[in-house]
Amino acid sequence: MKVGAVVITLGNRPSELQDLLDSVAKQHGPAIEVAVVGNGSPLPPLADGLRTAELPENLGIPGGRNVGVELFGPGGSDVDVVMFLDDDGVLPCQDTGELVREAFEADPRLGVISFRIADPDTGVTQRRHVPRLRASDPLRSSRVTTFLGGACAIRTRVFQQVGPLPAEFFYAHEETDLAWRALDAGWKIDYRSDLLLHHPATSPSRHAVYHRMVARNRVWLARRNLPWPLVPAYVAVWFGITVARRPSRGALRAWLGGFREGWVTPCGERRPMRWRTVWRLTRLGRPPII
Repeated sequence: MKVGAVVITLGNRPSELQDLLDSVAKQHGPAIEVAVVGNGSPLPPLADGLRTAELPENLGIPGGRNVGVELFGPGGSDVDVVMFLDDDGVLPCQDTGELVREAFEADPRLGVISFRIADPDTGVTQRRHVPRLRASDPLRSSRVTTFLGGACAIRTRVFQQVGPLPAEFFYAHEETDLAWRALDAGWKIDYRSDLLLHHPATSPSRHAVYHRMVARNRVWLARRNLPWPLVPAYVAVWFGITVARRPSRGALRAWLGGFREGWVTPCGERRPMRWRTVWRLTRLGRPPII
């Protein structure tokens, strides 16, 4: 089973990027092919043998990762599995690649594996990095309904069957969009606590576009993927959760602007999931209204 790794970078973390690439090169087993995408920026000097692309503009996280997948051929056809790794992360264990191969070989319906992310200094896994509602124990592996975009492995047949990440999202919730389409097609998603990526603990709100795009993409996610009766329920629940969190006035203003944008702008192709998938998500502990 051939494994590739896609890394996108803005060119502002060359030393961290090199540390990540070194950790990929040290993985046991067959060498992992690597594709590095400069997302609107030139790439720093890199070792020979990498597949690279320098994009003239920043296409966002999903758009950049889609370009990386295509560096492995149409739909990633040169490899069987693609790992997405954040450019400031590191694989601390040298058996991660082998464990990924073993997992996909053991279960032909396994489509996505979400890794555990931990701060390299404290060892703490932030609650938001456990892709399920019951997130108090990050060391418990489980079947889940979404995954972590910067620390995961995806079977390339998933892309070939359900399509790429939604490039129009630019940032936020693109993983859940792909996850829902994959689940609707019959694939499984696992969270594996033993597959570890070291990554500094951060807050997503550090990004200037965070509040607007989180709100817009929540609405787009529902409009694209949910049966119509669930669309207002999903959006209403997240509206209530956001208000209950008592964001600052500026954050709430940006969030409301994104919420409106999500309703009045095109969201891309609508492919509502089947009701049997709704029930499957519910049995997995995450009904698609939250």
